[in-house]
Amino acid sequence: MPHQEILTVGLKHFLVLSSILFAVGSFVVVSRQNAVGILIGVELILNSANINLVAFSHYVTGLVGGQVFALFVIVIAAAEAAIALAIVLSIFQNFGTIDSTQADTMRG
Repeated sequence: MPHQEILTVGLKHFLVLSSILFAVGSFVVVSRQNAVGILIGVELILNSANINLVAFSHYVTGLVGGQVFALFVIVIAAAEAAIALAIVLSIFQNFGTIDSTQADTMRG
């Protein structure tokens, strides 16, 4: 019988995934003019940080500290999304669009 190699997922795989997610999120934030698209990019960046926190927690320390920090980041991201969507709705009511380039002045 030929020798079968067992494939395992290591820290490098999580770091590559996190790097790709961070790069895509950064590209979305820089390239989009739509406010909702920018928010999606920020969420991708925060999720890449969560992957790093959990991966380093598991592979380097073996403690649950990274997972606790990831939960805090998730809570902060949810609060950020709620506040940002309220701001987007306010911008839409005032300017009639959610294009971030059109809302360059704040009118009261």
